Amino acid sequence: MSQVLIDYYKAIEHSSSKMLEAAKIEDWDGVMRFEGACAVLIEQLRDRATMETLDAQARTEKTRIMQRILYNDAQIRCLAEPWLDHFEAKFEGQYVLH
Repeated sequence: MSQVLIDYYKAIEHSSSKMLEAAKIEDWDGVMRFEGACAVLIEQLRDRATMETLDAQARTEKTRIMQRILYNDAQIRCLAEPWLDHFEAKFEGQYVLH
């Protein structure tokens, strides 16, 4: 098993968990910080994945990790929607398109 490659998936999962924790306390700056960390890790993962492959056991672990990341993402979206609605209402009509 490529431990280095699976470690990237674990780091992304950890960052997505931190994003969820931040969203639960409405720390949207924190959400954005962890989202940025995820983006960097994903780019590093893409580069590393061109050099390594995962064996069957690691692919199974990757699937479990990806499911948790998707769950975290769905929870973050549910928490963010009321905030986004409030944000849109607050700024509605304040911008003029040219």
